[in-house]
Amino acid sequence: MKVLVSLCVFVPLLALATAEEEAVLESILRDRSHIEETLRLAADEKAGDYAAALQRLRKIYHNSIRPMEQAYKYNELRQHEISDGEITSKPMVLFLGPWSVGKSSMINYLLGLLDTPYQLYTGAEPTTSEFTVIMHGEKIRTVEGIVMAADSSRSFSPLEKFGQNFLEKLVGIEMPHKLLERVTFVDTPGIIENRKQQERGYPFNDVCQWFIDRADLIFVVFDPTKLDVGLELEMLFRQLKGRESQIRIILNKADSLVTQDLMRVYGALFWSLAPLINVTEPPRVYVSSFWPYDYAPDTSRELFKREEISLLEDLNQVIENRLENKIAFIRQHGIRVRIHALLVDRYVQTFKEKMSFFSDPELVFKEIVDDPDKFYIFKSILAKTNVSKFDLPNRDAYRDFFGINPVNSFKQLSAQCSYIGGCLLEKIERAITHELPSLLGSINSGKNPTLSSCEATGCGEKPKNRYRRN
Repeated sequence: MKVLVSLCVFVPLLALATAEEEAVLESILRDRSHIEETLRLAADEKAGDYAAALQRLRKIYHNSIRPMEQAYKYNELRQHEISDGEITSKPMVLFLGPWSVGKSSMINYLLGLLDTPYQLYTGAEPTTSEFTVIMHGEKIRTVEGIVMAADSSRSFSPLEKFGQNFLEKLVGIEMPHKLLERVTFVDTPGIIENRKQQERGYPFNDVCQWFIDRADLIFVVFDPTKLDVGLELEMLFRQLKGRESQIRIILNKADSLVTQDLMRVYGALFWSLAPLINVTEPPRVYVSSFWPYDYAPDTSRELFKREEISLLEDLNQVIENRLENKIAFIRQHGIRVRIHALLVDRYVQTFKEKMSFFSDPELVFKEIVDDPDKFYIFKSILAKTNVSKFDLPNRDAYRDFFGINPVNSFKQLSAQCSYIGGCLLEKIERAITHELPSLLGSINSGKNPTLSSCEATGCGEKPKNRYRRN
């Protein structure tokens, strides 16, 4: 009887203690309602129009750009092969920075993963040793890197070239989440200055470059205790060169300092990064504390809240413009492929003009590839086409390119025409100047981006060869 009475008294007390703990926990957790509101997660998307636009974009790429890629082996020059998975992939947000600055905590906060089985592990010591891809899925599950690389429907199959050691350090997490329906997060191992790259067991910098080249938004995260710049961080910012518009600097854990110290740390951060970012306009810097718990007392909580909302608006802009950015990326890729084809055509034409019956083919082409300016290879492209000199690739790259691919293995552009398929150059120029801009215009105007009649059935026009000599 005494035991029963004791139990009757203990159970309500236990429930009361649990309720009090939950109340205390709720009081120290930050309100997350502004995240859903700023990112407009409750709004419905026009999935049909989005899928139709992607279908048309994929068709333009395969019909007009990819044939030129394959004919002139563009992928061997740039090492960037575009797959269907990359065309249809969601925007990628990449988190970079030193160890234990709050990259994983920030992802946990944005996705509300605190106290869930799949929250990313965090700690004061270096905790993230893998490249972790957080993406949408119908159910919560972990995907091994080997499986991700083997799945051609994903955009990660090219990662297989970095070796099995890296694939063991690649992991994917799928979960049903409104934000992950629109964006994919990538958490990276923290930069540790006293550890050489070779000790990681895979080409860390090359893997980072692969993700940097495909990221729509790059968060480089620091905290007040890790502002020093070492060799690995210098290498990272060299890899970020040319992607300044995607970079956002985050000074995390800002509520751990009083206002006066925070101002000094902010200045020290810019002082450290100034030699590494060689652009006129510095990247945007967000100063706040990105984790689930409330800001520390007696700190600039209103400033931190505004900074957080600004970052969320920046993220939302990338999400809203994901299709426009994808079209612009394919168009930029098409321009590069076209320039490459024009240059290879010029090399082939010059080689044939300089060859005679008694000439040594290897010596003739070595002279051309060693000194292309002597034969006006690049200048002729600028003079005869609407190519900007700032878009021309490095001429030294073609010495390596033709070292692997003999010049006589390529046809001139004038020979790349067929009655059914048309001319490769005209098809890629039509895609760059007409098809992709019209697709972009149909999206901005709200029209249904369905296939045009010519794209669906073929116009049946006889191809006109502009390079045929009359």
